[in-house]
Amino acid sequence: MLSPVVFLVFLCVISPPPAVVGDGGMTMTLQLERAFPTSHGVELSQLKARDRVRHGRILQQFSNGIVDFPVEGTYDPFLVGLYFTRVQLGSPPKEFYVQIDTGSDVLWVSCASCNGCPTSSGLQIQLEFFDPSSSSTARPISCSDQRCALGEQSSDSGCSTRNQCGYTFQYGDGSGTSGYYVADLMHFDTIVGNSLMTNSSAPVVFGCSTSQTGDLTKPDRAIDGIFGFGQQGLSVIAQLSSQGVTPNVFSHCLKGSNGGGGILVLGQIVEPNLVYTPLVPSQYVISFYGELAPHYNLNLETIALNGQTLAISPQVFETSSNRGTIVDSGTTLAYLAEEAYEIFVNAVSQAVSQNVRPLVARGNQCYLTTSSVGDIFPMVSLNFAGGATMVLRGEDYLIQQNSIGGAAVWCMGFQKIPGQGLTILGDLVLKDKIIVYDLARQRIGWANYDCSQAVNVSATTSRGKTEYVNAGQIGNSSPRNDPYTLLLSVILTFVLQALVFGTYSFL
Repeated sequence: MLSPVVFLVFLCVISPPPAVVGDGGMTMTLQLERAFPTSHGVELSQLKARDRVRHGRILQQFSNGIVDFPVEGTYDPFLVGLYFTRVQLGSPPKEFYVQIDTGSDVLWVSCASCNGCPTSSGLQIQLEFFDPSSSSTARPISCSDQRCALGEQSSDSGCSTRNQCGYTFQYGDGSGTSGYYVADLMHFDTIVGNSLMTNSSAPVVFGCSTSQTGDLTKPDRAIDGIFGFGQQGLSVIAQLSSQGVTPNVFSHCLKGSNGGGGILVLGQIVEPNLVYTPLVPSQYVISFYGELAPHYNLNLETIALNGQTLAISPQVFETSSNRGTIVDSGTTLAYLAEEAYEIFVNAVSQAVSQNVRPLVARGNQCYLTTSSVGDIFPMVSLNFAGGATMVLRGEDYLIQQNSIGGAAVWCMGFQKIPGQGLTILGDLVLKDKIIVYDLARQRIGWANYDCSQAVNVSATTSRGKTEYVNAGQIGNSSPRNDPYTLLLSVILTFVLQALVFGTYSFL
């Protein structure tokens, strides 16, 4: 039986900052551009509405190579931001733009003869359609395939009269997609040691969308599909880690500046100041629209302002089917459980009462000030199980709306979800931090960081040690003509194709 071949995978974007990756480990790094709306010219109600749609769409749900996936983004201050990358699927490879989404599990793309799929995009990208009949390595997943059973973790699965494993993702905002699962090759360039190999690939199962409804049909922010980073068995990270292509951990660092951007790494970003808190195991929480959905849940215990713990009952943050604390990089703002919201806002207002002029704009608590937010607003500490604390500056919980007579208007970025006990930590809170999703150890870690800077990425080698290579230096080498590298590239491609065509499963 063939031994699985493994790589260290590195995904990067246009004009990336350098990254340092573990030599001999498996890591993917996505260098991201963030199409993130600044608050200037955007009403909080618009951002809340977009987050509400987002929350309705949250679903139920090692070797020695580095792989570059070019990741692109658009920036528009009047649009909710998107991270999206280009993935190459099939033989010959075809390129698709897919949104990077930590709130869902499955990679899916629009397929030929899709009903309702958009054909143009306001993101100025060319939309494509996957045609399994045009790929020599595409194979439909039958109903008896064990991978079809894995699909039931992430969607409503069903079988067609043609013995195809189908799926349906239904979102709370009324949008949805359905189709069938396909196994095919995902292609990328791999750096092994200091040598670049081209035409590497790994087999993955993904969704072939034949129908889309609701907001997914709208062209303003249309993409070819969604790249799910959830915890279920058919997520790409679960599939690649089960093959040994990547470790079972991913990380991101989102820039908070107007230009946005950042890095998403299939691997572990290393930073000395990282603190960790356990994930709540197998936790399902009812979302905005009443869906029971799995998320990255944490145990938030208390909130403090300038070191003073707020008088919020611990029961407010207890995790159950209708309350808890969720980390979601697809949410623009941040949300506090309803019972904690007024206490928090009142405490902040009291702390700055001598330095700002309070005002209410469209139901949102705002503050008029000529001073720097960082100088007058209190530091907020979110204290989690295990002793981990996330410290927020004023810029991490406020949004600048506009200016009046030379004074800036800053509004509360934390919102509340009426009638629900959910606390959601979105991009407003997560920006300017390294966030590590260590699925192998079931924990999430973070550290404040300048996300325009290089990051260290770690992966343990088969020899049990960790080494580091500067990816920027590797990128400046010229290894394509190395005969050994080219030969090894061919061998890896044949072996991975055998995994697709072979009688054994890679999951």
